[in-house]
Amino acid sequence: MSTLKKVGLGALVVLILLVALGWWLLRGNPAELTFAEVTGTDPVLAEPKAELVPTVKVARPIGFPDGAVPQAAQGLVVNRFATGLNHPRVIYTMPNGDVLVAETNAPPGRDMGGGITGWFAGLLFARAGADVPSADRIVLLRDADGDGVAEQTFVLREGLSSPSGIAWHDGRLYVANHDAVLRFAYQEGATQITGPGEKLMDLPPAGNHWMRNILLNPEGTRLYVAVGSASNIGERGMEIEQGRAAIHELNLETGRARIYGAGLRNPNGLAWNPWSDELWTTVNERDMLGSDLVPDYLTNVPVGVNYGWPWVYWNDVFDERVEAPMPSFFTEYTRTPEYALGPHVAPLGLVFTQEGSRMGPRFGRGAFVAQHGSWNRKPAVGYDVVFVRFDERGNPLGKPVPVLESFLAGNGETYGRPTWVAFDGTGALLVSDDTGNTIWRVIAPGAQPAPAAQRIRSESFRPQGELRGSPEEVFTQPRAGGAAAGP
Repeated sequence: MSTLKKVGLGALVVLILLVALGWWLLRGNPAELTFAEVTGTDPVLAEPKAELVPTVKVARPIGFPDGAVPQAAQGLVVNRFATGLNHPRVIYTMPNGDVLVAETNAPPGRDMGGGITGWFAGLLFARAGADVPSADRIVLLRDADGDGVAEQTFVLREGLSSPSGIAWHDGRLYVANHDAVLRFAYQEGATQITGPGEKLMDLPPAGNHWMRNILLNPEGTRLYVAVGSASNIGERGMEIEQGRAAIHELNLETGRARIYGAGLRNPNGLAWNPWSDELWTTVNERDMLGSDLVPDYLTNVPVGVNYGWPWVYWNDVFDERVEAPMPSFFTEYTRTPEYALGPHVAPLGLVFTQEGSRMGPRFGRGAFVAQHGSWNRKPAVGYDVVFVRFDERGNPLGKPVPVLESFLAGNGETYGRPTWVAFDGTGALLVSDDTGNTIWRVIAPGAQPAPAAQRIRSESFRPQGELRGSPEEVFTQPRAGGAAAGP
């Protein structure tokens, strides 16, 4: 055999080996559990499958065809509330019905986390339509005639820096850029903000997760700010994670801030549970443990809580990949999330049913969640809006109920990506679609406006000077008058 033939044969063998290696690396770890098994209040936690290269299944956005709309649950109808927007994300409805929308994306030079994970993520996010330049502005949409279509669009404020969170109270508009919280003087009804913004607090900038959602307490005295992590599992050291993977509380009267809840890899939607007055959030959990791990979740956030990131997930399951030293007695105080939405669904926007909402009895008590969709699961999941039912005491139950079915078009394509949810002034649900540049409106025609939620109240336990008998007895022994003790 000639030298040339030997070289050619050797090159062919090397090529075949490279193709086989590429196939092996990119085949990933497809899901083995049903999606029902990995959702709800008691999800199945699969055995972890640590990945050097993430499982990849990216859907390329193509937009909805003319006249087409997302498929809604029975009894609901969908229409385009606004179109032609520029990567719309967060939606906020003013008391007068004006709808504010953050047209935004990651800041320039966004750090995707470094290493092979960051490199892959950059490529995949580009394919998913997440690499468009940020418009850095907030627009106002107005449906003056109440027909369910915004006929007026105004640029409320430009020159922001990857804005996301929006909140308003008593003539002041709060906006969270990726690196700071600002406050503007703003009277509802105005179509432009011209005055300077006042910086209230600095935030850890950008990082792997750049969105910064905010929420005011009902009195308008405290502001809650969600800040995601700069990495997947702290692989770049925990120093850069200071102030991240957490929800901050800013006292607007004193200017002091504190960490309110921690160990939340990427918290996003913030909302008050109307039955318990608790703060709740959606959270995007860690990647590269396979398609069946780790469930993204919906949970309450009691003050001082820690949900375990990066060392543990789902209360006490250790992530053996984490190299940073774990705090002492850590699992003694980590908390189990309340409700699994499923691995890699990427939940973002969150809103509870409220007085005046018109989604019908089937969606009468619970929470709506916009799921941006997976890029690292086989098969792909998310790309939809779901409803989580809550019981009369304000606790989630059952499995996620589809509201808007998957936006996936098949063949590796998707019509859009649901991002945020909010109710408009008529009680319809608004859904932002950032790659489709559209705000969708969902309503149950003829549905009566929902009544106000009834706050769950209970009698406090009486103080005791000493412990007598078993602590369990306080829940079982009758009180005076025959009523059983309990919350």
